[in-house]
Amino acid sequence: MSRIGKLPITVPAGVTVKVEGNVVSAKGPKGELKRTIHPEMKVALEGSTITVERPSDETAHKSLHGLSRTLIANMVEGVSKGYQKTLEITGVGFKAEPKPFGLQLALGYSHQIQYKAPAGIKLSAPQPTQVVIEGADKEVVGQVAAEIRNLRKPEPYKGKGIKYQGEVIRRKAGKAGGK
Repeated sequence: MSRIGKLPITVPAGVTVKVEGNVVSAKGPKGELKRTIHPEMKVALEGSTITVERPSDETAHKSLHGLSRTLIANMVEGVSKGYQKTLEITGVGFKAEPKPFGLQLALGYSHQIQYKAPAGIKLSAPQPTQVVIEGADKEVVGQVAAEIRNLRKPEPYKGKGIKYQGEVIRRKAGKAGGK
């Protein structure tokens, strides 16, 4: 049996979950999310616990079992607590500035980069060299963080660029120098 899939999901206070066929929707203080689960997985809501069951022990069903349970658990946690990722900007003159549409980034190019935040995502810059991404959907928060990081990946010689908080950049030695 899937060790992750068999764990029940507890629904915290203030969060409402509806299961209609294979569509699961969760609503809480941080927002509202809806997801279609694979039709072969059975999702049951009993009181304040959600369980996911699979029809057989086939390899595909085992994989879907754990995946479905984790996706639903991420939805419930997202609408109750939300998710957050922090990016750090390193480099002389590199900075982020919050705007009504999202972020304006100066990353050493000849132009400023305008990044528009998707729906449900809050972008902020508590410091010019730090970007905080917040939202209820874990996938979208991670995708936005990856897109912003991709605008200027950290390079290995000086470490300039955008990196995740806590990410370690392997540094390379520069040129050997004179004779």
